[in-house]
Amino acid sequence: MSVLRIGVIGCGAIHATHCDAVRKIEGAQLAAVMDTNSERARAAGEKYEVPWFSSLSPFLRLVDAVDVCTPSGTHASIGLRAARAGKHVIVEKPIDVSVRAARKLVETCDELGLTLACVSQHRFAGSVRSVRDAVQSGMLGTMLMGDAYVKWHRTQEYYDSGDWRGTRRLDGGCLMNQAIHYVDLLLWIMGPAAWVRAHTRTACHRMECEDVAAVLVEFDSGATGVIQASTCCYPGLPERLELHGERGTIVIEADRITRWDVEGTSGPTGQTEPVRSGAGDPNSLWGEQHRAQLTDFVSAVANRRPTEVTGRAALQTLVFLNAVYRSARRGGARVAV
Repeated sequence: MSVLRIGVIGCGAIHATHCDAVRKIEGAQLAAVMDTNSERARAAGEKYEVPWFSSLSPFLRLVDAVDVCTPSGTHASIGLRAARAGKHVIVEKPIDVSVRAARKLVETCDELGLTLACVSQHRFAGSVRSVRDAVQSGMLGTMLMGDAYVKWHRTQEYYDSGDWRGTRRLDGGCLMNQAIHYVDLLLWIMGPAAWVRAHTRTACHRMECEDVAAVLVEFDSGATGVIQASTCCYPGLPERLELHGERGTIVIEADRITRWDVEGTSGPTGQTEPVRSGAGDPNSLWGEQHRAQLTDFVSAVANRRPTEVTGRAALQTLVFLNAVYRSARRGGARVAV
């Protein structure tokens, strides 16, 4: 396959970032767009000058791979239909809100020999990779703590803009939607978690899910961590990771290293990532990182190798968040991941 024909499903807020990225990738072609809302589908099709559809079956006949940008709770079911039609799949975060549905998608793609990826674009920031390499190589010594803070702000109008937003079935709350990227980075850098204790509540918005969350984590390594997430913190602060080892501390804010105090090292130089946080604006996007991840997806399909963020990796993050929600439902009881 010389050119991978990619079709984008879901023409909401994030689809333009994906469409623009695909069109810049050598070996890829934006072949079609699809949305059950025909007006949105038509607008996207006309903008990108590609065929547009409001149903899945005819759309799938024109593509080799699907890029799923629909509400979170539909990711696995749409991906599963595409996989059963022989299409490679990449989905926006999270892989789904249901562990059972996500696991079925992962297993089906494995059985059919299809490439599956889930968007975690922050892993493709050079500064974040430098930090992970430092931690994984032992530069910080024994890791003691790894913390993630995503204290953002969203208006009630944001949650009212779609009947799926803030629902358990289709979206999730500040952990599943907003904080999931830095939760994923925390687990990627610190390693798997053993148990969690969590408290969540809905404090500021009319919505089904949480808009405030506090989580205690113990990692398999014995290190501990804290995750705090919210969409109530006006005007919104940049997302942050704090990583502490016996020989040093590193802090990342909005994908840039803001503190590097590690014995015997001066840290990486020449950070190129712009400071762009979704703290107060859900439309503040990271287009270059999306392009890097979609480029990896295209290369993985062409070379028959796993993507850098596999479906199984995304499933691990979802399993972790599922444990967080179980703990919160049980009054903050200690829950194994």
